[in-house]
Amino acid sequence: MAATDGETNCETGKLEFSLAVPFPSPREAVIALRSLSPDREPRKGGISKQLTVSGSTLSVRWSADEARILRVSVNSFLDHLSLVMETMEKFGPPVPQ
Repeated sequence: MAATDGETNCETGKLEFSLAVPFPSPREAVIALRSLSPDREPRKGGISKQLTVSGSTLSVRWSADEARILRVSVNSFLDHLSLVMETMEKFGPPVPQ
């Protein structure tokens, strides 16, 4: 897992944070994306989250008005990601379609 240092976007004044999570296969990265995408931020304003998959890597980018909101969102996401990864590990690698 790789994370970029939190930085402030000079154009928007928002805090930004990125995370790249490698998976054993592109299929597992897509499963994680689909499992984590439905979760919307409980607060409408102040934060946005974008999830994408490239090859076998799930990438997440946050943009927030406040450090506290960013921290809560990242922590919540990591909790959900941990659960998704534990579940995939328990059931084994996905069967090719």
